[in-house]
Amino acid sequence: MLNDKIQVLKRELVGYATLVESMIDKSISGLLLKKITLLDDVINNDEPVANEREIKLEEMCTNTLAQFQPMAKELRLILMILKINNDLERIGDHAVNIADGAAFLIDKSSVKSLINIPRMAEGTVKMVKDSIDAFINEDTQLAFDVLGRDNLIDSLHTQILHDLIDYMSAEPSTIERAMQLMRIAKNLERIADLATNICEDVIYIVMGKTVKHLNTEYFTTKNNEI
Repeated sequence: MLNDKIQVLKRELVGYATLVESMIDKSISGLLLKKITLLDDVINNDEPVANEREIKLEEMCTNTLAQFQPMAKELRLILMILKINNDLERIGDHAVNIADGAAFLIDKSSVKSLINIPRMAEGTVKMVKDSIDAFINEDTQLAFDVLGRDNLIDSLHTQILHDLIDYMSAEPSTIERAMQLMRIAKNLERIADLATNICEDVIYIVMGKTVKHLNTEYFTTKNNEI
């Protein structure tokens, strides 16, 4: 019976994660295509639903803990779902921040061609999806793989900042627009960080290893030795 409840919690978590992944996609698509309808959908429709799902999943976890008083691994799994639930809520908030920034930019001329921001978004959404898959399947190899990808997201973020600073220095009239793009990139970087948090917890639950303070470069070469 408890195992059935945990499977229900996992399915609910996957549904919630799919929603926040869609929110990121729509926010970036709205930015690139200058489609206010996509941005409005994220802000006015998706965000309230995401908040409701977060509350619902929290209540489901709390009720399961009270009803079954699980021990050992089952307890850790439910507590992990609660933590991921909170991380997904924060990811949804970052997606809304991106939509807000895109809405500001939608009727303004572009500062520069957007190349690295879409690359950041694609990589970040994949990290979120894979972090959830790693948890559901208790796949530590996938979790380590996600951790190793964080360096690419950080590098793209740094490159975006350097490029935009150059643009602002050369043409002060771009400062307000460039700052919004910086904000969008920062929110993507924070989403990637939350995905890595999930993977670190997956590794801890499955292997009993704490990897929070290791350099992410380590994961690309040493993940089988930890």
